[in-house]
Amino acid sequence: MSNLSDLNIIKIGGNVIDDPAKLETFLEKFAALPGKKILVHGGGKIATRIASDLGLEAKMVDGRRITDAEMLKVVTMVYAGLTNKSVVANLQKYGCDAIGLSGADGNAIKAVKRPVREIDYGFAGDILADSVNGHAIRRFLESGFTPVFSAITHNGSGQLLNTNADTIASALAVGLASSYNVSLLYCFEKDGVLLDVNDNTSVIEVIKKADFTSLKEKHIVHEGMIPKLQNAFDAINKGVRSVFIGNADNLHLYQQQKFGTRLTD
Repeated sequence: MSNLSDLNIIKIGGNVIDDPAKLETFLEKFAALPGKKILVHGGGKIATRIASDLGLEAKMVDGRRITDAEMLKVVTMVYAGLTNKSVVANLQKYGCDAIGLSGADGNAIKAVKRPVREIDYGFAGDILADSVNGHAIRRFLESGFTPVFSAITHNGSGQLLNTNADTIASALAVGLASSYNVSLLYCFEKDGVLLDVNDNTSVIEVIKKADFTSLKEKHIVHEGMIPKLQNAFDAINKGVRSVFIGNADNLHLYQQQKFGTRLTD
């Protein structure tokens, strides 16, 4: 058995960020989780609405935002500013001593501008191996703070970058796996990985690496769930103890080991 302390890294999606009541409920449950924890959030639809108010058109390709120079200003203001500080303020209300961070703060997470191939994603950031500053993040955690990361990183040369929040959560989990027993939780709108996509009660409780191929072949796991699970198993291969996928509304069940689907080796 490892003598490392436990660390839970929890990522919430836009469906939570965009719903004030759902967000409030989630943050109360997150604050109640004991032990060391990190929260990672994206921006939801707020950035798109504010961009529209400013006369900027939001451009998306296959669900990914095109971040030109003007849109980068908006997502930085919303993700690292309005959304991040609102989350932090509400966690303080529930007695969780949170500290809001972007990847630039404490040089926590560096990224590189995504290369232009078929599509120019603009100032989108891709995280490379060893780009997480585990030393800095450990200092926050060991001082009793709960880091709350927005989906903004930097390149180390003064350029901010818009980075996928799922990727940030996974990179943090891998980057801290040598210092803690890390569990990574992805919270979304379903109760877990489902045997039947139309039946929210058909949650698969545990998926091992050996099961993943079979589930793909049977088309039980397909489309957008495949990269989610692939990223999860990649993290497990790199030292993350386990990955959970479940409904943000059910976070309180995590301590009872009844939260969503657990992915493990």
